[in-house]
Formats: sequence, structure tokens, C-alpha cells
Amino acid sequence: MQLNELTLRNFRNYQEQTFAFDPGVNLIVGDNAQGKTNLLEAISFLGSGRSFRAQKTGEMIRFGAEFAELQGAVFSQQRQQSLRWLLFSGSRPRQMFRNGVKKKSAGELSGVLSTVLFCPEDLMVLKNGAAARRRLGDQALCQLRPNYDAALTEYNRILEQKNRILKDHFENPAVLEILPEYNARLCRVGAILISYRARFYDSLGKSAAIFHGQFSGGAEEFRLEYHTVSTVADPFAPVSQVEQALQDHLQAHFAAELESGQCLTGPHKDDFEVLLSGVNLKAFGSQGQTRTAAISLKLAQRELQRRESGEEPVLLLDDVLSELDPGRQDFVLNQIAAGQVFITCCEPGRFTKLGKTIPIRGGTIDACGDFPKDGSFHHTQE
Repeated sequence: MQLNELTLRNFRNYQEQTFAFDPGVNLIVGDNAQGKTNLLEAISFLGSGRSFRAQKTGEMIRFGAEFAELQGAVFSQQRQQSLRWLLFSGSRPRQMFRNGVKKKSAGELSGVLSTVLFCPEDLMVLKNGAAARRRLGDQALCQLRPNYDAALTEYNRILEQKNRILKDHFENPAVLEILPEYNARLCRVGAILISYRARFYDSLGKSAAIFHGQFSGGAEEFRLEYHTVSTVADPFAPVSQVEQALQDHLQAHFAAELESGQCLTGPHKDDFEVLLSGVNLKAFGSQGQTRTAAISLKLAQRELQRRESGEEPVLLLDDVLSELDPGRQDFVLNQIAAGQVFITCCEPGRFTKLGKTIPIRGGTIDACGDFPKDGSFHHTQE
């Protein structure tokens, strides 16, 4: 799987720019705030329809423009394919095309361009709040399972509507008459999310344990534990049983939700933790252990996507290598010998020429960019 060409129009700080990429490593270099991360965001969005940065579509449209366009030529599933997105300011819905044919949902583009993103924030995701870990899992699952993407979108929509009812009931108690209907729908869709997550985290943890064992020389035992609503005794149980457990938990929290004016329970509160030799990493892990575990999780995500599709997903490394010590740099690079990789950095002098260098300045390819081709950073082979 590889992205051969990408054209951006009015996307972030790119007015109009076409890129041709190497099938191996693409080193994207330039100063801060020139568009390096914007380029990785565009690549990630092209395949998934989701941004790892923007909360709203309008944030991705160049200031003053009415629309943005992303168009990519991809080789995947043993053939040449094209992906195209049109994003509009205001309330006009986005448009998406696969091989020139307009599609109704991002799920219909699934599998054409799978990506795994790794950024500096991910290095400490196991120390941060639960929202960051849920986002990590959701981003991976939305690419692996289009039905999960649809269910997550539906759940968030119902949750927003329920919270509005709980806030409005203080001034208009009559709105509580429709609350049972929203609770039922929330539990039904929430049970689907939990079922998907339980299986995903089980596979992710087992795969990450292998990478972590290689990384640490077998010195630590890696285990991932998924935590959801307390009444869900077995998240692997039939969806109907999980749904009933969610309903029981909601009923127990009914009075508290009315008092607080917000939904207090459900899979939107899910989390996972990592244990190293039985010790909670978040509470007691060192910075080095945390980074090693985070790298193992990302490599495991890439492995799961490769197993699912039979193709190596595109790996996006956003300035993450500069955050690692030489040993961890080498470990990561030894794991990316296969497949297409995009690496952003501000200091090209620290890197050898791993593949194709793309200098970026002010949202354009800097044709005059003159970057050293050698440095202290080199690609080792196991």
C-alpha cells in the first residue's frame, strides 16, 4: 500500500500543491509552522475522513477560502486507485469520491489508504488522561472496522442530544418524557462499541507485548487491561447482554444524572491501562518505560492493520524521532524497513538521507532547499 501522489487545494496553509512520493521513506523537512504536520494530517484524512487535530471541518480549510480539496493516487488492493475529498465551510456536507465515483460515507473508502500516525503526544499517552487513550483506540478501530466508525458517530450524536435534554430539564421538565428513548438507543449503540473495543484491545495488547518484549530484552511483562462500565462483567459477552448491563448502570445513576445535568456513564468514559510486570505504568512507570510501551502500542496497531488488510499501512511519524534517545530511534527504524513511511523533522542535519527529502516552506515545496545528506541519525538493520 502506498500513496504515490497527493494534490492539496486550500487545505490548511497549502493554497495549491502537488506532491510525488517515494514508495519507501519520505523525509519532510522544514522549520516550525511551515506545513509539515499539515501534510501528514492531509495524508491521514485522505484515507480515513478523520483529522487527528481538527474538531471541525472548517479548521482544515485555508483562511478566506470557501472549500478545500484533497486528491490522491494510491496503489492498494493490487491496483491503482484514486481518493478525493471536497470540504466546505459552513454547514454544507463534505463530498468524497473513490475512483471517480461519489460515495455516501467514509466507510466506503475504507481499506484504500490505511495509516498509522505517531506524534510526540503519543509518547506520553499512557500518562495522560483517559480521553487521549480513547482517541488512540478510536482512530485505529475506525480504520479497521467501518461499522465501528458508523456506530461511534451515532453514539456521539445520541450522547450530545441526551446531554442537551439533561441540561434543559431544569427549565423545561417536560423534556424528560423522551429521555428513556435516548437511554435505550445509547445503550444499544454503546454495547456495540464495547464489543468492538474489547476484542481490539485484547489483540492490541497481545501484539504490543511481543514488541515490548523485543524492546526491553524480555525484562518486563507487558499487559493491557480494558476498563468499561462496571456493570459489564464480560465485555466479550453477546451484545444483548452488554446492552442490558449498560441499562442497569444507567438506571442506577438516573438521579445523579438529573442532578448534574449530564450523562455520567457509558463507553464515552472507557479507558485502558498498561501493566509492566504487574505494576501500573501510569502511576509508577518511568519516562523511558512509558515511551517504550507507547512505541510498542503503535507498532502493534500497524501490525494489526497489516494482518487485516494483507498490506503494510502507511506510517506517519510526526517529529517523533527527535524525541527519542538513539536506542529507541534505532528500534523504531528497524521496525519500518518495509512499507511507506513519512517522517517530519526540523533538523535534517541529524538524519542521513533515508529516502526522498521533501523540503517544505510556507505551504509549498521549497525548490531551493539545501539540506545536508548526512548526519548522526542512520538506519540500522537487525
